[in-house]
Formats: sequence, C-alpha cells, structure tokens
Amino acid sequence: MGRVHTHRHGQSHSTRPISGRTPSWVTTTAKEVEELVVKYGKDGVPMSQIGIKLRDQHAIPLAKAITKKSVKKMLEENNVRPEIPEDLNNIVKKAINLQRHLKNNNSDKRNVRSLELVEAKVHRISTYYKRIGALPQNWKYKSVVAQLE
Repeated sequence: MGRVHTHRHGQSHSTRPISGRTPSWVTTTAKEVEELVVKYGKDGVPMSQIGIKLRDQHAIPLAKAITKKSVKKMLEENNVRPEIPEDLNNIVKKAINLQRHLKNNNSDKRNVRSLELVEAKVHRISTYYKRIGALPQNWKYKSVVAQLE
C-alpha cells in the first residue's frame, strides 16, 4: 500500500504463512489460543503485538488458522475491545509527540507541516471509524484535549 502524503512506496513487511490450514507441528488447541489472546488483551497488549507474542513466545504462526477467528473478533466476543482503535490511537500519540516537540522547538517549520499531515490523517481515519460504528459519533480530535491524555 502506498503512502498518503508522499510519492514513496509502502513499508516493507514480513510475509504471512502461505497456507490457511493449521500446520501439523502446532499442538496448541483453538481454546488455548483464544485464552492466550484474551489474557493478553486484558493485560492491555495491542492487537498487533498479540499476534507477535503468539508467534514468538508460543510458536503459533497464525491464530486465525487455528481458531477460524481473527484476534479482533476473539477480543470483541470477550468484551476486551479497546475504546479507540489501535491505528487511530498510534496516530494520535504521534501528533501529541509532534506537539510536544514543537512546544520546545517553535521554529521547526518542517515539523509544523508534519503535524498538519498527521492531524489530517487523524481526521480522515476518525471519519471512517465513525461511519462504521467503531467510534461514537460525538468523538472529536482536538489537539489541546489530546495533550491531556
């Protein structure tokens, strides 16, 4: 996927397992995988990190192949869903860090532009999440409120 505000290509990434079937060497059952996902979710681990922990610590290459459900679906069924989606939360944190940087370095014109672009992403993604119902309709990003969080 290409980037929004530049002409560069997308980021590199790891490749997922080719087959959607459970590998023969995985001995973990679907119930055990779901319990691990819920445990990590209750501990406050983000969804992207849950998959990495399952892969690295428990030798589970792909949770969906074993449980036939995504990590997000497992967390929603057990009411362990975060109040703000993970990607929106990461972009809001990035905006807060840029604001903090600009407070100390107010002549940094390049990062003023970066902050504008990041805040545009926040507004674009929040509109999408409001439309699909993942965010309440009255949720609004304000730079001053974001700094207080």
